[in-house]
Amino acid sequence: MSLPRVVAVAPGSPAARAGLAPGDEIVAMGGQVPRDVIQYHLLADEPVLELDLRRGGLEMPLTVVREGNEALGIEVDAALFDQVRTCDNHCEFCFIYQLPKGMRKSLYVKDDDYRLSFLYGNFTTLTRFTESDLERVVTEGLSPLWVSIHATDPEIRARMLRNRRGATSLRWLRALLDLGVAVHGQVVVCPGINDGAVLDDTLAGVLDLYPELKSVACVPLGVSKYTTEGSMRPHSPAEAAETVELIEGWQTTFVSALGRRMVFASDEYYLQSGGSFPPLKQYEDLAQVENGVGIASAFAASFHGSAIQTPHTGGFFQSVDGAPAAGYRAPRAPGSVTLLPRPGAPVTVVTGTYGAAVLAPLVEPLGAQVLAVTNSFFGGNIAVAGLLAGEDVAAALAGQPHGRRYLLPDVCLSGGRFLDGMAPGDLPRAVEIIPADGASLRRALA
Repeated sequence: MSLPRVVAVAPGSPAARAGLAPGDEIVAMGGQVPRDVIQYHLLADEPVLELDLRRGGLEMPLTVVREGNEALGIEVDAALFDQVRTCDNHCEFCFIYQLPKGMRKSLYVKDDDYRLSFLYGNFTTLTRFTESDLERVVTEGLSPLWVSIHATDPEIRARMLRNRRGATSLRWLRALLDLGVAVHGQVVVCPGINDGAVLDDTLAGVLDLYPELKSVACVPLGVSKYTTEGSMRPHSPAEAAETVELIEGWQTTFVSALGRRMVFASDEYYLQSGGSFPPLKQYEDLAQVENGVGIASAFAASFHGSAIQTPHTGGFFQSVDGAPAAGYRAPRAPGSVTLLPRPGAPVTVVTGTYGAAVLAPLVEPLGAQVLAVTNSFFGGNIAVAGLLAGEDVAAALAGQPHGRRYLLPDVCLSGGRFLDGMAPGDLPRAVEIIPADGASLRRALA
């Protein structure tokens, strides 16, 4: 077990007033050793907090006094101070098995940790969930959680997870719902495995067994050129259209039974099938917009000036004071090349092939161009902007003219770098990094 290390102290905060500094290690808080940032947050919620610190190899006590509802004012280096609960499933559709070698080590970590589900919206299968986990979730109010369902038929689910506990672990989902925990679900739909009649049965099972779920996203299988699973293949356009039709049929049933749609097809399905996106209002509260459900309709509405309220602002699903930025909460683009607007300069928006299909109808009437970057780094059917590698962006930009403004969405970056480690400054054309929302793009174009 490691100790939480302070990486930032907010000026004027209780921690700053007490003398905490970056590099300090927290040995104990109120006499207790926190095992993760969630427990840290609860222990920090005291008007007077006694800390045991380690600074420069020496241990020292420190008292922090909070006034009113002040946050402690520090950020620590990790969300978990004990070990990440790794995934012991061996899903043939798992994207981590489809990564090339040589990427940064953190990308190869397969977690199945309910704490990361709460903190960052990572999906958990619950195959390693326990009674003590359930007690902690309930007593500490760790809600919402995000659960991978995939199939409600026990045998099919166990086969998909390649884990016999997959047949029984959804009992924890039932227990969570019984105890009032908010849960969102996901089904990764694999052609020939859990689509068609199996998906139909799964959604019937959701209505029968788990009607309290807040939402269920159906997302298509992503297949990179590195997969070694012969049965894993992308949807055909016809299969994608059939899946959309099945899901929309179930939406009608859910509305009739529950008064809400419950289940949604991700935007990729509409792009794969060539269909039109549903109106924004049909996505209800946009609960899974970060999972690609309704993001195109929300983007277009924001681009045209609508004030879009989503449940997740400035981070991925859930944040806890003091939690380190990670994943979709990480700073996108420190150190990137940012240009001042140049009036009259022509504009090109750089994005993935899916993004290009969404953005072209919005920006071309305003005189801008869209550069669709093919994802050769991963290959297969990987086409979202968030998985673009620097080498592919560089190859696409190399043949583009000088003198234009090139706008790149920040979802391409984490900590200022692409997945392959390249930085925006390595590209053959200078780019401007802009937030990946419609209003920001409209402002950049203006």
